[in-house]
Amino acid sequence: MREAFIVEAKRTAVGRKKGSLSNVHPADLGGHILSSLFDNLQFDPALVDDVIFGCVDTVGPQAGDIARTCWLAGGLPLHVPGTTVDRQCGSSQQAVHFAAQAVMSGTAEAVVAGGVQNMNLVPISYAMIAGKELGFDDPFRGSKGWMERFGNVEVSQFNSANMIAQKWDITREEMEKFALGSHEKALKSISEGKFKHEIVAFNDFNTDETPRQGTSLQKMAELVPLIEGHTITAAMASQNADAAAALLIVSEKILKEHNLKPLVKIKHISVLADDPIWMLTAPIPATKTALKKSGLNSSDIDVVEINEAFASVVLAWNKEIDIDPAKVNIHGGAIALGHPLGATGARLMTTMVHTMKRDKLKYGLQTMCEGGGQANVTILENCE
Repeated sequence: MREAFIVEAKRTAVGRKKGSLSNVHPADLGGHILSSLFDNLQFDPALVDDVIFGCVDTVGPQAGDIARTCWLAGGLPLHVPGTTVDRQCGSSQQAVHFAAQAVMSGTAEAVVAGGVQNMNLVPISYAMIAGKELGFDDPFRGSKGWMERFGNVEVSQFNSANMIAQKWDITREEMEKFALGSHEKALKSISEGKFKHEIVAFNDFNTDETPRQGTSLQKMAELVPLIEGHTITAAMASQNADAAAALLIVSEKILKEHNLKPLVKIKHISVLADDPIWMLTAPIPATKTALKKSGLNSSDIDVVEINEAFASVVLAWNKEIDIDPAKVNIHGGAIALGHPLGATGARLMTTMVHTMKRDKLKYGLQTMCEGGGQANVTILENCE
């Protein structure tokens, strides 16, 4: 099988709720990162075979195949097509997988993968409630097959996060300590300029604005749980945010013909599912399966990006996966850096790619929980 390489990876800074990107049209946000992807490359965007973008809640300004709209809004060649992927929170990580599969199969030589999301303009889960005008309360009830299999059980990420905390015996104090660490690591990385090579400024906006200065365990302890009787509070959950990210994935043929230097090689891609009611547990079996398929041991992994949908998700994963916690989310995660749904997978990978190059790390692993009880896993290998 042919190999696939990432030769460029860029992202915008992450905008917070009512923040710097809150009124930016998603097509302009995505278009900006797409056009910027080629700024420092001797590679003609006209040679791109396809654009695959992740996006969730594809209604309003995110409807109509936002991948194609972003490419066109970025002023890029008309003949290059685009398609939009929805694997919920893992949408843009799945976009990377589809791009890699196209290159590995030989059906494409150069594919752009990424994602965009503006959660200020289109609120989280808006697509799920948009059907109420048509008589559908949610995507599940009303389906005979779903009801026969899962009944009228609540499908809720908040409930799932709490179930995980209970099953893995994770206390509120442990989750708050983890959340505080996420903010501290993110703020430290920002102050040390660790993100400067991966972020493309949008107008004058070039610094992640989601990490909270001055937060503390005392402040977190004062918060009321999101659901009465649970332990999950807003402090230990990912933040709604706005961002875009993109990566250029090419074949060895393109590397040689255009004298391009790869950042990393895509060593492994896979996806696995678990119980949709538990929803957020799939990264555990998915990571175990990915390590087995790739022939790597957990000790081989030098850095991990796992999406901090909730603190309990990462803490449970780390109890089941024997990887040093010091290697996990070393720059903080979505609790501090936000979770712009369809863009998060590409944002995480962009950060991991640049971390691997800067720190000369051989293997990086990325995974994230996704709606429907799913999880993608990507393992990257440093080419140097």
